[in-house]
Amino acid sequence: MIIEVCGAGCPRCHATKDNAGKALQELGLKEGEDVAVTEIKDAKLMAARGVMLTPAVVIDGVKVCEGRIPSIEEIQKWIKEKID
Repeated sequence: MIIEVCGAGCPRCHATKDNAGKALQELGLKEGEDVAVTEIKDAKLMAARGVMLTPAVVIDGVKVCEGRIPSIEEIQKWIKEKID
Protein backbone atom coordinates (compact mmCIF):
# COMPACT_ATOMS: atom_id res chain seq x y z
CA MET A 1 0.00 0.00 0.00
CA ILE A 2 1.22 3.50 -0.82
CA ILE A 3 -0.03 6.49 1.15
CA GLU A 4 0.83 9.84 -0.40
CA VAL A 5 0.53 13.06 1.59
CA CYS A 6 0.24 15.96 -0.86
CA GLY A 7 1.24 19.48 0.13
CA ALA A 8 4.02 22.04 0.10
CA GLY A 9 5.41 21.05 3.49
CA CYS A 10 3.40 23.40 5.71
CA PRO A 11 2.55 22.54 9.33
CA ARG A 12 -0.85 21.16 8.23
CA CYS A 13 0.88 18.80 5.79
CA HIS A 14 3.30 17.66 8.50
CA ALA A 15 0.36 17.04 10.86
CA THR A 16 -1.34 14.94 8.17
CA LYS A 17 1.80 12.86 7.67
CA ASP A 18 2.20 12.46 11.45
CA ASN A 19 -1.41 11.25 11.73
CA ALA A 20 -0.79 8.72 8.95
CA GLY A 21 2.23 7.40 10.83
CA LYS A 22 0.27 7.15 14.08
CA ALA A 23 -2.59 5.38 12.31
CA LEU A 24 -0.19 2.79 10.91
CA GLN A 25 1.47 2.31 14.27
CA GLU A 26 -1.86 1.78 16.05
CA LEU A 27 -2.88 -0.77 13.41
CA GLY A 28 0.39 -2.65 13.89
CA LEU A 29 1.64 -1.86 10.39
CA LYS A 30 5.24 -0.81 9.80
CA GLU A 31 6.07 2.10 7.57
CA GLY A 32 8.55 0.94 4.97
CA GLU A 33 7.70 -2.75 5.37
CA ASP A 34 3.91 -3.01 5.08
CA VAL A 35 3.12 0.48 3.81
CA ALA A 36 5.05 3.27 2.11
CA VAL A 37 4.24 6.82 3.22
CA THR A 38 5.52 9.47 0.85
CA GLU A 39 5.21 13.22 0.48
CA ILE A 40 4.25 14.80 -2.81
CA LYS A 41 5.32 18.45 -2.96
CA ASP A 42 5.39 18.97 -6.73
CA ALA A 43 2.32 20.89 -7.95
CA LYS A 44 2.20 18.98 -11.25
CA LEU A 45 2.22 15.62 -9.48
CA MET A 46 -0.51 16.81 -7.11
CA ALA A 47 -2.62 18.00 -10.05
CA ALA A 48 -2.14 14.64 -11.77
CA ARG A 49 -3.72 13.03 -8.70
CA GLY A 50 -6.67 15.43 -8.81
CA VAL A 51 -5.55 17.41 -5.76
CA MET A 52 -6.75 21.02 -5.71
CA LEU A 53 -6.45 21.77 -1.98
CA THR A 54 -3.77 20.73 0.49
CA PRO A 55 -3.15 18.84 2.58
CA ALA A 56 -4.47 15.84 0.71
CA VAL A 57 -4.18 12.09 1.17
CA VAL A 58 -4.00 9.65 -1.73
CA ILE A 59 -4.01 5.90 -1.01
CA ASP A 60 -3.01 3.57 -3.84
CA GLY A 61 -3.82 6.27 -6.39
CA VAL A 62 -7.24 7.17 -4.95
CA LYS A 63 -7.73 10.60 -3.35
CA VAL A 64 -9.48 10.06 -0.02
CA CYS A 65 -9.17 13.52 1.54
CA GLU A 66 -8.17 17.06 0.62
CA GLY A 67 -8.17 20.52 2.14
CA ARG A 68 -8.08 19.37 5.76
CA ILE A 69 -6.13 17.35 8.29
CA PRO A 70 -7.74 13.92 8.61
CA SER A 71 -7.96 12.32 12.04
CA ILE A 72 -6.01 9.22 12.96
CA GLU A 73 -9.30 7.30 13.10
CA GLU A 74 -10.26 8.38 9.57
CA ILE A 75 -6.92 7.27 8.19
CA GLN A 76 -7.24 3.93 9.97
CA LYS A 77 -10.68 3.45 8.39
CA TRP A 78 -9.27 4.13 4.89
CA ILE A 79 -6.38 1.73 5.47
CA LYS A 80 -8.71 -1.01 6.75
CA GLU A 81 -10.94 -0.57 3.68
CA LYS A 82 -7.93 -1.10 1.42
CA ILE A 83 -6.71 -4.15 3.37
CA ASP A 84 -10.11 -5.91 3.46
